[in-house]
Amino acid sequence: MLSEKKLARINELANKAKTEEGLTDVEKKEQQLLREEYLDSFRKGMRNHIEGMKVVDEEGTDVTPEKLKQIQKEKGLHDR
Repeated sequence: MLSEKKLARINELANKAKTEEGLTDVEKKEQQLLREEYLDSFRKGMRNHIEGMKVVDEEGTDVTPEKLKQIQKEKGLHDR
């Protein structure tokens, strides 16, 4: 996850962009880079979360998709 400092800067730039003054070209570039970094961090976290999931039905039977099982096997997750 991004540091609190970077998240604060993202919010600061977003708020400044809404003002009459707006953002300078340098600030727009910084904002774009910070947003890309945030999204990359979010996607990695979500991917890690999903890859660690195990899906079971009401009877307790493992119904995890084979593609996900293969990824988990390659990463050594949920070994029996």
